[in-house]
Amino acid sequence: MTKLIRPLAAAITLALAACAVGPNFHQPKMALPAQYAHQAEPDSSTSAMLPDPADAEFWQSFGDPQLSALVSQALDANKDLRVSLAHYDSANALLREAKFDYVPTITASALGGHEEVSQALSYGYPRSYHDYSVGANASWELDLFGRVRRSVEAQRAQTAASAEDLAALQVAIAGETARTYIQLRGLQERLRITRENLANQTETLQLVEASLDAGRGTTFDTARARAQCETTASQIPSLEAQIAVAEHRLAVLTGRPPEALIAELDPAKPLPAVPMQVDPGTPADLLRRRPDIAAAEARLHAATAQVGVATADLFPRVTLLGALGTQAITTGGLFQSGSQTSLAAFGIDWSFLDVGRVRARLAASRADAAGMLAQYQQTVLLALEDTENALVRYAKTRNEDEQLERAARDSEQAAALARTRYRAGAIDLYEVLDAERNVLIAQDAFADSRTRSATAAVALYQSLAGGWPQHDVAQHVASTTKE
Repeated sequence: MTKLIRPLAAAITLALAACAVGPNFHQPKMALPAQYAHQAEPDSSTSAMLPDPADAEFWQSFGDPQLSALVSQALDANKDLRVSLAHYDSANALLREAKFDYVPTITASALGGHEEVSQALSYGYPRSYHDYSVGANASWELDLFGRVRRSVEAQRAQTAASAEDLAALQVAIAGETARTYIQLRGLQERLRITRENLANQTETLQLVEASLDAGRGTTFDTARARAQCETTASQIPSLEAQIAVAEHRLAVLTGRPPEALIAELDPAKPLPAVPMQVDPGTPADLLRRRPDIAAAEARLHAATAQVGVATADLFPRVTLLGALGTQAITTGGLFQSGSQTSLAAFGIDWSFLDVGRVRARLAASRADAAGMLAQYQQTVLLALEDTENALVRYAKTRNEDEQLERAARDSEQAAALARTRYRAGAIDLYEVLDAERNVLIAQDAFADSRTRSATAAVALYQSLAGGWPQHDVAQHVASTTKE
């Protein structure tokens, strides 16, 4: 036994002291601006800045309990998230498998059989005999050059990338749910405006028809007023269809059949309030915050580790082999004195005679790592572009809101004055119809602008990866990471 222990101890010491070949991973450095080009200055007239969106569930800032409930339901039950969670669980299981290469692989075997040999080869011994054996076998690759460590490192990075993919999808699902809900409320507001304007235009039509009946109006005026009513009424079916589509989308986002939320969402509610201020932080914060960047970095890490795996194939692969067992020609003879068997051996596998293939695989792994570096850099640039676009849209839609609100208010006043003057005979019908048409256009544009302002806020929070969702799937990742 001592003869086995001494070389084993020496081999273990050598393996633990060995260095892993191949490059070590370092986070890539990228030149980033100190702040965003379209970052707004804090408004001193408002209260303190909202909490950093990376530290808060962004949908809460809209102050709409139904929106918050829908996002929570989507994060808990969305089927795309369940698919992504399954991918993460698969990667995590593969990581656990890879870690088993750190320790010996032990298997057990048993054999029972009957053999009859040729008389020419029996040499006077019985030609027919039984053979029984039971044993345990062990093999252990001594990780002298870090092949196993690099493999585990690569799989750990792939698992981290899967976790970040899941986090990115959570942010995307939360954002899509919030955006669809806001669009639904915006469409309902536009439908309300259209119906109210149709009611006003119908009153005007009735007034014209009464004038015609009294002999003061003309058929031309009546046809023109009726045409405007019909044009306005034609917009209602399209808005109703868009509302139904949004309701169906929200139901599927929350993991339910398309018709499940119709009764709950049909009652119209006001558009959620747009947050007054959003702190975007700095571009450097973005690199730490966005899960798609973290996923790209993890995949670069995995590709770098794979270069080490390929490099290790240039060096000998040493394996420690061992077996203990018992063998006999009868089952009763097993485990008896003198029936034991044992084996201790070192195995060396070296591909130096096939170095061309090894170097080709190494070149391929280096090319993969270079591609992943470019992919990481592109992900960072796209994230910066996404955030800059979201910042400028958020700022400009708020300015647009202010102007369209004034336009809608002035148009309502002008239409009311036009109807009064028409009844007094001061203006003709054309001016009334034009004023009513302008009211519908201005009010609809204002409602649409308010919707786009709110969705721009959602897009900004998404670009900043705001509101890291602490729901079932995120908690699952956190628990498995600690295993």
